[in-house]
Amino acid sequence: MKGVKERIEIVEGDITKQKVDAIVNAANTSLLGGGGVDGAIHRAAGPELLEECKKIGGCPTGEARVTKGYRLPAKWVIHTVGPVWRGGNANEDELLASCYRNSLKAAKEIGAKTVAFPSISTGAYRFPIDRASEIALKETAKFLENDDFIEKVIFVCFGEQALNIYKETFKRLFGD
Repeated sequence: MKGVKERIEIVEGDITKQKVDAIVNAANTSLLGGGGVDGAIHRAAGPELLEECKKIGGCPTGEARVTKGYRLPAKWVIHTVGPVWRGGNANEDELLASCYRNSLKAAKEIGAKTVAFPSISTGAYRFPIDRASEIALKETAKFLENDDFIEKVIFVCFGEQALNIYKETFKRLFGD
């Protein structure tokens, strides 16, 4: 089995185009679509995604819910709700860590061997990306260390700045 470092990949791109078993949606608590990644995933998946999300009835911050991928290349969408940044003293780090843990747990439960994540909470929710990338990579590594089921986790960064931050954080945490 490959080591943790070899099972994590960081790319720049469009998460809706990833050919993986499951993509993770940085959703809002209603799960009814929104801006950024959430809106892009809903548009790419088609109206059936919204219909399925309406039946779920929302998702609390830090938890995850699963739907079909519909028109996406991914078979599944794992919706997780990241925390809104409130300065760092409102349990934001733990809530964000919980998003990654619960999304990976959900991926395993549905049989997804490959998973793509966006940078959760770093857009409209204003979580500092350097801090968020460290939480994302540490939680993912911790999960993969104790689990051989998931073969590949891809962090799909929107823009070169995000890509560089994730790559620098990866190098700092795990070496080259």
